[in-house]
Amino acid sequence: MVELIEYIAKSLVDDPSSVDVAMTKNDNSIDITLKVASNDMGKVIGKQGRIAKAIRAILKAVSLKEDVKVNLEIEEY
Repeated sequence: MVELIEYIAKSLVDDPSSVDVAMTKNDNSIDITLKVASNDMGKVIGKQGRIAKAIRAILKAVSLKEDVKVNLEIEEY
């Protein structure tokens, strides 16, 4: 899942080298933190959060297959 988020984010931003994805596993959930440069934040979130919602929808589909809860948090540098 981390590779998927990293691939999507690097495809969207102007500076792919500034994308950082970290994962933390808990008992029955996974927390994924996506960090991007402040000038690329709008490209990752999209108008009215549409791109962020689409990324979360993809994560939800993958998480249902693996039977685990996934949380995505988007932060800026």
